[in-house]
Amino acid sequence: MSQNRAGANGTQSIWRDLEAPGIAAFEELARDAFARLPDSFRALCTGLVIRIEDFPTDEVLDEMGAETPFDLLGLFQGVGRAQADAVAHTGQMPNMVFLYRRPILDYWAENEETLGDVVTHVLVHEIGHHFGLSDDDMEAIEDRAN
Repeated sequence: MSQNRAGANGTQSIWRDLEAPGIAAFEELARDAFARLPDSFRALCTGLVIRIEDFPTDEVLDEMGAETPFDLLGLFQGVGRAQADAVAHTGQMPNMVFLYRRPILDYWAENEETLGDVVTHVLVHEIGHHFGLSDDDMEAIEDRAN
C-alpha cells in the first residue's frame, strides 16, 4: 500500500486500501499482546490456547445469555485456579481463550482505543476473571503490558 496516494482534494489517504484485519492478523495481535503480559500473569496460563474466531457459536451465545453475536468479545473455557484441585485431570482439555474478531472490530470502531489495546484488554480480562483476579489487578497487568 502506498501512503503517498492523494485524495480528491489533494490530501493523502492511508485508509483507502486498508482492510479489516483477518484471522491471521488477529492471531498475530493476540500473540504479541500475550507476550507483553507480565511473566507472573503468563505463568497462570501454562499451555493456554488462544483461538480467534469471527463470532461465538450459537451454543456459547445461549449459555452466556447474549442477545446478539456482537455481545461477547471473548470467552475463557477451561479450569481456573480455584477449580484446578477439584477437577480430575484425566482427559482435560487445555485452557482456551476465544477472541471474537468481528465483535472486537465493532467495539474498536466505536471507541477511542487502539486495536492492540482492545485485544490486550479482552485477553487479560478473560484470563484474569477466570483465575480470580480483581479488576484493579487486571488494570495493573494491562498497564504493565502497554
